[in-house]
Amino acid sequence: MRPPVILLLLGFLLPASQTFAFKANDFKTCAQSGFCRRGRALSARALAAGSSWRFPYSIDPSSILLAPDQASFTASVKSALYPEVNFGLDVRLHDDGVVRVRMDETGGLRKRYDEAANWALVAPPSISRDIVWKVGKGTVHAVYGEKKNIEVVVEFDPLRVTLLRDGVEQVVLNDRGLLHMEHFRTKDDTKPVTIQDGEGEAQTTLQLNNRAWFEGEEQDAWWEETWSSWTDSKPKGPESLSLDVTFPNHRHVYGIPQHATNLSLPTTTGPDAGYTDPYRLYNSDVFEYLVSSPVSLYGSVPLMHAHNAKSTVAIFNAVGSDTWIDVGRTESGTETHWISESGILDVFLLPGPTPTDVFAQYTRLTGTAPLPAHWALGYHQCRWNYVSSDDVRSVQRRLDDENMPVDAFWLDIEYSEGHKYFIWDKKNFPDPVEMIKDVEALERRMVIIVDPHLKRDSSYPVYKAASDLESLVKPKSGSGEYEGWCWPGSSSWVDFFNPKSWDMWVSFFKTKSVDGRWSWTESTENVGIWNDMNEPSVFNGPEISMPRDNVHYGGWEHRDVHNINGMLFTNQTYNALMHRSDPPKRPFVLTRSFYAGSQRFGAMWTGDNVGTWEHMAIGIKMVLANGLGGFGFGGSDVGGFFGNPDPEMLVRWYAVGAFSPFFRAHAHIDSKRREPYLLDEPYKSMLRDVLRLRYAMLPVWYTAFREMSATGIPILRPQYVVFPEDSEGFAIDDQFYVGSSGLLVKPVTTRGATSASVYLSDPQIYYDYFTFHTYPAPAKKVARGRTVTVPAALHQIPLLIRGGSIVPTRERPRRSSALMRNDPFTLRVALSSDGSAAGEIYLDDGEGYGYTNGEFVWRQFGAETKKGGWGKGEELKIWSKDWARQGGSNDVVVYNPANAFANSVSGVRMERVIVVGVGSRPTVVSVNGGSTVEWEWQGGIGYGATTESKAGVLVIRDPAVGIASDWQIAVVF
Repeated sequence: MRPPVILLLLGFLLPASQTFAFKANDFKTCAQSGFCRRGRALSARALAAGSSWRFPYSIDPSSILLAPDQASFTASVKSALYPEVNFGLDVRLHDDGVVRVRMDETGGLRKRYDEAANWALVAPPSISRDIVWKVGKGTVHAVYGEKKNIEVVVEFDPLRVTLLRDGVEQVVLNDRGLLHMEHFRTKDDTKPVTIQDGEGEAQTTLQLNNRAWFEGEEQDAWWEETWSSWTDSKPKGPESLSLDVTFPNHRHVYGIPQHATNLSLPTTTGPDAGYTDPYRLYNSDVFEYLVSSPVSLYGSVPLMHAHNAKSTVAIFNAVGSDTWIDVGRTESGTETHWISESGILDVFLLPGPTPTDVFAQYTRLTGTAPLPAHWALGYHQCRWNYVSSDDVRSVQRRLDDENMPVDAFWLDIEYSEGHKYFIWDKKNFPDPVEMIKDVEALERRMVIIVDPHLKRDSSYPVYKAASDLESLVKPKSGSGEYEGWCWPGSSSWVDFFNPKSWDMWVSFFKTKSVDGRWSWTESTENVGIWNDMNEPSVFNGPEISMPRDNVHYGGWEHRDVHNINGMLFTNQTYNALMHRSDPPKRPFVLTRSFYAGSQRFGAMWTGDNVGTWEHMAIGIKMVLANGLGGFGFGGSDVGGFFGNPDPEMLVRWYAVGAFSPFFRAHAHIDSKRREPYLLDEPYKSMLRDVLRLRYAMLPVWYTAFREMSATGIPILRPQYVVFPEDSEGFAIDDQFYVGSSGLLVKPVTTRGATSASVYLSDPQIYYDYFTFHTYPAPAKKVARGRTVTVPAALHQIPLLIRGGSIVPTRERPRRSSALMRNDPFTLRVALSSDGSAAGEIYLDDGEGYGYTNGEFVWRQFGAETKKGGWGKGEELKIWSKDWARQGGSNDVVVYNPANAFANSVSGVRMERVIVVGVGSRPTVVSVNGGSTVEWEWQGGIGYGATTESKAGVLVIRDPAVGIASDWQIAVVF
């Protein structure tokens, strides 16, 4: 979020970067970053040397120490460049087959930053006790897996680590010899060796650099680096880490969010490179970002997936510093080069072999997203800024008058007095608690922004408490408080690496003062929190951020922890909301900045986008990429933060938002008001229909969130995730499936469209969700998928149901999601090409943690057609049964189908069952082997059709069955 053009900040003119366009000069390129220049130059020297390139790092075989009872070993590593410097290697195998490779400098001048994994990992991984390392001539290796078909090989000289499956290389570390850990040294150590050449008066002094073949001739930005008007003091000298990671047989790589680019990452090296700079991971406040660029954005997840038709693998590089990643293609695979400013080598090899396996392996390391509060899946109405209490009430009233559902109203920074967060501007918000309760009275929520910078004002209790605790980030001197500029003017930043700040932060969010400490008494236990600007954004800092030589708790420089910083802010906000009430309620926290593991603490959005068609389209790809990075609860600002989208664009963007896990409309302070009720007809009605569609599908979304919270599989699933063997789908990133529901959506992101092309990978029938038009399976099995044309006029959303799916919805319009809790359900049963279908629904109270004790409803739906019937004729059976798994993926210790929540919804019924693909008129429909029910058949083709047409539809009305009970419906033809 950035200021309007006219805004002056306490008489301080905002820098040029605050005008409205992406300012490339605000951010470094690789050529302007010393350590990236060194890393890329190293790669260029290796490429030029070809097969004569020498790998300097090797294992000392005599140092290998095998753990007696675990699948791990340690060894000493030597560098031919610096024989006097020692490095230690630690390789271990986890229970799930993940391989962890760590290398660190040992016995050096100082300690390298080695805590990134501590913040990212949810718990220390369990090391396998069943796998045995074997030491051979020149290697240490282990074979494992159920089929004993996975092998990891660590070569001694040169040091190389290879993961293989079925004898085929999957991942190789240091395959090109680019591994280099710049060791700590003094300036005296770096003086060149000199010799005298010649005799007498002709004698000259020559400088020798016998490492130039690897490190280059110059000490490029080793001890100080100046860029623009800033100088980085670099008191520790050079400490970068270079590592090449090769996927020899995988030509598609994904992940490393956050970038505005294609899902299948374009190359950055080679003759046909898509970009000239590497991808960068350096959390940055980049507004109006480019829609195709490797430039770093707000978050950094150093996780890369690699995929082919036979396997999926991934690597997670646990580093928290500025990192650049080159991607190049070979004839059969992909070569990548990771260059980080500081830290140790701490890489996890995730063996797959499927996308689902990789998601499970990664989230076992970094944790899955928690099950969110149910209201958080509804529609969020936001603007910078709703200017007063009455403004908030007016927006709520207008939405209600237009019968437009909404679950949350948001307040940006102008609610606060002088941008002192927590402190209300009483001139415009004289009754904050009453305002919040007016919203909550309609079972909605308010979300209020709290940023990490604190106004340096001793009368501001939040700043004073942090200052008194000495829990603020320090300048490079290591003493005092760092002062920078942000929204309040002169500001300081809470150092959330300092444990003293954690309890303080919890106390701030209490709604009642405890032990005389200041608390936010003018709020309620239901308020959600928005954490913005947490990269951190510093208006007068280098690259709009904090100087790298600032000092955090433990003496670590900001350069070591930059990408982790924003996650800790969100972590502690989430923790504070957990402790705000007793019993605790599920917190809602939205973050802009994130790192590996941030999925454990809330939702994210794609930052300061622009109201253009291109930004609408790239937002979909970014949300998909974030899902691959473990952070599936995300979305883009509907309508774009900047600009004034026209009605057509707004309608299309609301459709994108309705099919995003996080659905929020937001707008800049200088943009025109664009709440959905302000549009003229027919656009207003179109937006109402989109909002109601989102609310009708909340059971689908909540069920998908449950699956993500249990398995790590993202809610929005790209084509390659659902059909990993179909190479035609590997690069598709403009359509996706919603959870396991069978819903396939292709959002329209171009002006004037009346139709859309949808790619179908599998030989299965698909149905239009709204019209039940069929897209039949091919008459013969074909090796490739097919493309179908779907109507997509402005009032239409290209949305298909895959045959074989059962989709539960709630169709009665309400003002908020909580008001739907006792509404009946509708089932859409989309028969597959063989006349069967399956689906599920998950329900709980949506607010607390009773579900962890078994208080939920989890049902499986099924349908099967039997030719010849179970009786005299053809028969279709549809059923519901309990699907809870004790001790299974929902972490339930005890489960009772008659639990308290299940009893509370025992009266909630199924009001309609819509069966799609019924090609003939039934003779009778009965429930539970007894009473017949009312039904209607709308003629059309059946599930076995081979040509496009409208499907036959059977509508079963009020079958008198409960959502929480077992039942069976029989349809006889």
